[in-house]
Amino acid sequence: MDDTVAEFFRRTILKIPMTEMMTILKAWDFLSESQLQAVNFRQRKESLAQDLVLLCQEKRARLQDAALLDIIYTQFHRHQKVWDAFQMSKGAGGDTDLFDMEQFKSSFKKILQRALKNVTVSFRDAEENAVWIRIAWGTQYRKPNQYKPTYVVYYSQAPYAFISSSQLKSNLPLLGQALTIASKHHQIVKMDLRSRYLDSLKAIVFKQYNQVSPSVTLKLRGCWIIHENRIEKERVQGVTREIFGDYPQPRLEFAQYKLETKFRSDLNGGILADREEPLRCLVKFSSPHLLEALKSLAPAGIADAPLSPLLTCIPSKGMNYFKIRDK
Repeated sequence: MDDTVAEFFRRTILKIPMTEMMTILKAWDFLSESQLQAVNFRQRKESLAQDLVLLCQEKRARLQDAALLDIIYTQFHRHQKVWDAFQMSKGAGGDTDLFDMEQFKSSFKKILQRALKNVTVSFRDAEENAVWIRIAWGTQYRKPNQYKPTYVVYYSQAPYAFISSSQLKSNLPLLGQALTIASKHHQIVKMDLRSRYLDSLKAIVFKQYNQVSPSVTLKLRGCWIIHENRIEKERVQGVTREIFGDYPQPRLEFAQYKLETKFRSDLNGGILADREEPLRCLVKFSSPHLLEALKSLAPAGIADAPLSPLLTCIPSKGMNYFKIRDK
């Protein structure tokens, strides 16, 4: 194990919180139980990292072993990254092929390595037929930068992939091409959906979030309560339940709306009358948990019920970026 790999191990270990160290190392399953028991986990973190690196050197750890440890750390801390949703599709009349995960991995890796000399690709299988992919990008003349990788989470039974946001935008077309070809799809499209909460993105695109059944809403609406304030409260609760359902909402941090419209006026003249360019406006709603915040607006008396469909359609449309133009 050369110094570069040893430093990669050291920096990866130092990222791991002490409270999660043993859990992540056991999930990594590279060091044996007896080796872990011999390590003093109560010492300073820098000293602990050095001891663990020495154990990795004794076991002749490779770059791929360090990359796998980094994948596991990222799985535990997936919310530290911003994820974009992508949807793939087959061509007209495309057949449904039996999916072979090993063939997918081999094809994906070969496509990237043929196009780019210096690239490191690592995989880790996960639950629900998902695979986590870690790509460390280099150039024709520079080795891969292990500290700025791109992560992909691909679900083999669905045409969706989630890709971590990266500063290396120029590599995104190549990454999309590798995903499309290896998964035997025809094209890939970036959805207008982004969040730090990967599980919430998955819940939205897979339609796994709760939606109330019509019978519950009808029953609630059929209640007759004499007091007007109580009637209105029940109405608001019923409308809110009909729109958002009973269970917690998928977690998104924002929704963004871009409006483009031409100036219209019944009055002649004016500085905007002859304007050819549309008027543009951007509105962004932000919250640590936007959908739950929207869900609480009407019951709290802050907004009328029902809310605008532009706000309530986010999960059903699978979008939190909207462009609103004149028809």
